[in-house]
Amino acid sequence: MAKSRGDSDSSERGKVAVGAARVRRIVVVLLSLIAVHALEQQVLIVSKTQHVLGDTGADHKGISISSDFQQGHSNKSNPTAGFIALGDSYSAGIGTGIEGEEDDCRQGIHAYPQLINADRDPTAFQFLSCTGATTNDAMAGAEDSQVDRLNVSLPIDFALLSIGGNDLGFFDVINACVFRFYNFYSGTCEDALARSRVLLESDDFEIRLRILIMEILDKIRWEKKPSFAITVTGYARFFNELTDGCEDMSFGVWWNGPKLTKKLRSNMNTLVLNVNAKLRKTIDTINHSFTKDRLIFVDYDADFDGHRFCEPNVTEPDYERLDTWFFLVGGPDNADSGTKAQQTSDPKALSPTSSLVDPFSCLGPAQRAGDWGMLALCYMAMAKHCDPTLRENVSAQNSMWYVPTYYGKTFHPRTRGHKAIRNNIYKVWRTIYKVPST
Repeated sequence: MAKSRGDSDSSERGKVAVGAARVRRIVVVLLSLIAVHALEQQVLIVSKTQHVLGDTGADHKGISISSDFQQGHSNKSNPTAGFIALGDSYSAGIGTGIEGEEDDCRQGIHAYPQLINADRDPTAFQFLSCTGATTNDAMAGAEDSQVDRLNVSLPIDFALLSIGGNDLGFFDVINACVFRFYNFYSGTCEDALARSRVLLESDDFEIRLRILIMEILDKIRWEKKPSFAITVTGYARFFNELTDGCEDMSFGVWWNGPKLTKKLRSNMNTLVLNVNAKLRKTIDTINHSFTKDRLIFVDYDADFDGHRFCEPNVTEPDYERLDTWFFLVGGPDNADSGTKAQQTSDPKALSPTSSLVDPFSCLGPAQRAGDWGMLALCYMAMAKHCDPTLRENVSAQNSMWYVPTYYGKTFHPRTRGHKAIRNNIYKVWRTIYKVPST
């Protein structure tokens, strides 16, 4: 049916409004960056005549922090005053254990910000990271914005940030190339990778990331915190792409799923490396706007060598291998013995009658949430509706069919992976601030 003129006018006004909003955000970033130079010069003048409390280490282009913070290990006699963690599910730690009832953000007790919190024992820790979050979700003005929820009346010495995977289509690629939750309706792997490359090569993500970072810096009044910095973490490649043993293996949730060929593994690994390169480039660009670096990029990918999927002599999917640092669908965590119980209650399950697994109504809410588990369950419900004869290819308990975390944690770091991320952050801090390892 043809659109009426009124519909067309309304549509055009909507496009203009969206475009205007985007222009306003870009202008905000440009004005913020211009203001940065003037403020930095004032701070620099003051810093030459005043001793910064706790400045006992070498500067990273002028950033100063206490020696205890630089050491990057637990010293509860001299704790960090406070810090914040923002971003997506890699920071939230989905699947790494919960205490009490699972929250909607699926925060885990062994997420690397939680591990740093346990080491530092701060008086204030704001854990704002949320599964499914994009740069738009985290920005000021968004529904349940992480920036808006940031409480600046509490002490904040530093920030941790993981963001970008959801902006750049990680789930769509994993769905189309590996699991095919929506069966053949999931689309082709080649198309999903191509869409992700387009998103990666455009300027939109870099602009949104710059806006988000400037909003964080402005909210915490960076010009009054000479030692404040945001540590941004990248992502790790999922596969060993050189082994032959995975050529005929599959992670597909339905029978006859896609094989883990070397080409597929290489393409997905390349995507991760390109995302890390984009993050690093954006961070370098932002730092060049300051007289002192305000951002630290931590690339922990190399630490996952030997702990990816398809390692030598491993038959995938291997649910028993604790040295794989990524979750499989429904796979257990690999927390070391002697640490907190990996789970002290069950993940939140959906009712079988929930609209979130109704094939006719689930897709909109799942896409808005960006939650991988909700998306996976919705696509599986839609696939089952389209073809009731589909046979599942995962060894799942029936009770788990309605648990989003069961599917959402897949391809996310397990506890040992989060410990490696934390340790890599400490290693980078020690290198930057020239503090000897202990």
